[in-house]
Amino acid sequence: MRMHNPPHPGEIIKTLCLEPLGVTVTQAAAALDVSRKTLSAILNGHAGISPEMAVRLSIAFGTSAESWLNQQTQYDLWHAEQRRKELRVAKLVAV
Repeated sequence: MRMHNPPHPGEIIKTLCLEPLGVTVTQAAAALDVSRKTLSAILNGHAGISPEMAVRLSIAFGTSAESWLNQQTQYDLWHAEQRRKELRVAKLVAV
């Protein structure tokens, strides 16, 4: 079952992972071994979760990489579905 307007995974990281721990973006970026700019882009919804980032997050927060990728997929799919009527795709049928 698809979620209605799911949050960006960056919002989840910020509100459910970093804030409860009192961890800053700079501290989290260092722990994940990524740049502050990279993590900030994710947290602000300007970049998505890559498979490698999903693994990093799973190690840092004791979660599964699959859960992070699933959140990203659900977010991306919901937004793509919102543009469905704009797509100029012809239905293919057997002749």
